Amino acid sequence: MVFSVHHWAAWAPGLVGHDAWRSWLSQPHPLPAEGAPPLTEMPAMMRRRVDRLGRIALQAAYTCQGDAPPRPMVFASRYGDMGRSVELLEQLAEASPLSPTSFSLSVHNAIGALYSIARGDLTAQSAVAAGAETVEAAFVEACGLLSEGAPEVLVVVYDEPRPAPFAHFPEQVSLPHAWACSLRPAGDGATYRLTCGASTGAPERAPGDTLPEELSVLRFLVSGDARFEHHTGSRLWRWHRDS
Repeated sequence: MVFSVHHWAAWAPGLVGHDAWRSWLSQPHPLPAEGAPPLTEMPAMMRRRVDRLGRIALQAAYTCQGDAPPRPMVFASRYGDMGRSVELLEQLAEASPLSPTSFSLSVHNAIGALYSIARGDLTAQSAVAAGAETVEAAFVEACGLLSEGAPEVLVVVYDEPRPAPFAHFPEQVSLPHAWACSLRPAGDGATYRLTCGASTGAPERAPGDTLPEELSVLRFLVSGDARFEHHTGSRLWRWHRDS
């Protein structure tokens, strides 16, 4: 799969703007655990329905897309709005009435749907969840759309730490965050390639490098590095920057 990245944006508590993100990605350090973006781009009536994770994801999407015309979108998250789902399960366990609005917003494609409704955008959209390979799955989906003739595809990656009942599980997300990028066919700017092969074992990470996989991909895309490898299970994903 070959593509170029036209625009990108990201948001996390304490990190706003390209310069702040590049600095933090080169030297990660603890960030505030709380905080949400203003999301002033979304109408107030709709914005009030969106939880913190949705605000973070939609802020990255709005900032990346700006005033550009509609384009296909891929929203990608390992866990989605799990906090809302846990709250609904707890209410069921207590035999309490469920909020229809909360239930409708707990599904994995709800955040992307709110974005489409707020913008009046009827273009194709998908929601992706693929565990440790969620980012790669999103880019595979986006490249498929490019190969079918889409001139540009918006990819939005987002997640936050799991709520208390699931906090002890492995592969914990370390901080609430979202990033988005606009993909175009190769030839418009730097060209990237993504390939998948068999893994012979994960390499040792650099000392002190605790960046989650999805943010390691963002670091690669914005740093100018020539390559990045992501080992997961029996597969090895190779990211290359050709020019």
